[in-house]
Amino acid sequence: MTATASAAHGRRAPGSSGFDMLIVGAGFAGLYMLHRARGMGLSARVIEVASDVGGTWWWNRYPGARCDIESLQYSYSWDEDLQQEWTWTERFATQPEILSYIRHVAERHDLRRDITFETRVDAAEWDEDAARWSVTLSSGEQVGARNLVLATGCLSAARVPDLPGRDSFRGATYHTGDWPHEGVDFAGKTVAVIGAGSSGIQAIPEIARQAAHLTVFQRTPNFSVPARNQPLDDNYVHGWKSRYPELRRQAREETRSGTIYDFPERGALEASAEEREREYRWRWEKGGANFMHAFNDLVISEEANATAAAFVRDRIREIVKDPATAAALCPSSYPIFTKRICVDDNYYATYNRPNVTLVNLRETPLDAIEPGGVRTSAGLHEVDAIVYATGFDAMTGAITSIDIRGKGGRTIPEKWKDGPRAYLGLMLEGFPNLFAVTGPGSPSVLSNMVVSIEQHVDLISRIVEEARARGAAAVEADRAAEDAWVAHVNEVAAATLLPKAASWYMGANIPGKPRVFMPYLGVSTYREACEAAVADGWRGFRFADRAAASADARAAARA
Repeated sequence: MTATASAAHGRRAPGSSGFDMLIVGAGFAGLYMLHRARGMGLSARVIEVASDVGGTWWWNRYPGARCDIESLQYSYSWDEDLQQEWTWTERFATQPEILSYIRHVAERHDLRRDITFETRVDAAEWDEDAARWSVTLSSGEQVGARNLVLATGCLSAARVPDLPGRDSFRGATYHTGDWPHEGVDFAGKTVAVIGAGSSGIQAIPEIARQAAHLTVFQRTPNFSVPARNQPLDDNYVHGWKSRYPELRRQAREETRSGTIYDFPERGALEASAEEREREYRWRWEKGGANFMHAFNDLVISEEANATAAAFVRDRIREIVKDPATAAALCPSSYPIFTKRICVDDNYYATYNRPNVTLVNLRETPLDAIEPGGVRTSAGLHEVDAIVYATGFDAMTGAITSIDIRGKGGRTIPEKWKDGPRAYLGLMLEGFPNLFAVTGPGSPSVLSNMVVSIEQHVDLISRIVEEARARGAAAVEADRAAEDAWVAHVNEVAAATLLPKAASWYMGANIPGKPRVFMPYLGVSTYREACEAAVADGWRGFRFADRAAASADARAAARA
């Protein structure tokens, strides 16, 4: 069967056919990469483990799932007609609306015909002589690909903690990152939620409205600000759509996060206490992550940061009626904004409900899961269902879950034993023609993901085109350039307060994972670094013809 004929069957694997590009994942990144590959005249195929497109928005269907970036910005910019035609209904779109949008894009550009669903990429091995990747699918079939693109997502490897007795629980268990598509009815049930990070903060108010009783097991409290979500005003929408090209350019080239907020012009310590209170109050009432941009020194000065943290803790104590519960919900062990700032819908007020209990695991540690519920040092909490809101093996888990072997059979876990390494967060030395969209060492989770995805996909396309123009069979990162970039990422992070928190940015939520700050801070500066490398003759990228690529691989194997 030809590649074209195979592509007509969305659920069938491409058999022994070879492709110019094989893409892993059919979320925002995979769909755009497929569109660009087609535009370059490449034969391309997407492999997706889910039964449809959507990526994180296909899996994360938990109650309250919603984007924390405004919908008018959390969307593609590469299709101008789509930007003008699509109508978002709310300031912060819900999971169903975002999934509907992604499905619309797939239909609009006829993308599904080149996607193989319900199939996992189990392994990939670099063929030194052919200068190609040999990819093994969960079906057992082997697929050849000149280029392998990992569009696997930064938050897609769900983590269920290895708690004693976890599998003994006789009730229903769920993970927010792998929610049943038919939904869950908690009416009349006693429910435990373990974890109070971003997904927990979104899910807890919704579950509390259904359950007979909800018990939240919290180890570390998180800072959260109100979303103040609302239907989109027609005038506001028109203002964005009429200026989309300029606003998109500004987000890409002038912001640290790839998102347009009300940006500050001075530091918190330059303002009086009254001015700071007024600024924080205004942003708290407006809602959203706009709060973290109140002043320009909040992630570099501990003294400035403390003023924002104190404001939020004061709001928590105002909202939560029980003083002990309020105290337990107030973070105090790390600076605000050094963990992902959460955006909520009446999260703190939920603890005023008579059917909600907070268990502070710092005071009464979780000992085990038992058949009837959750046992802490204070006793057994009997529940009908457990929801694990315990997050992900962020940024690296989805990559290392695939047995990828580069030059000399080296694996990515071997390369990353001391922490993830990638040139520009995009390419790995020793792994030719392998690209990680929004990989570690790029802005990724510290940015508007769609903005960062588009930039990476565009850059991958340019690299592939450059290799084709040079007649190069392979391209990979230079070791010295990779070393220098990793050092630069660490240097940028060290100049901020961000490494001070035991966050998933640091891999701290995964036992045994090296503590390394993984994302790069700054969309605009990152983009400038990429463009400087391209302008400097593709500095840091090594292009090689087939003979040279094979010789390099044999040398790496001998070493």
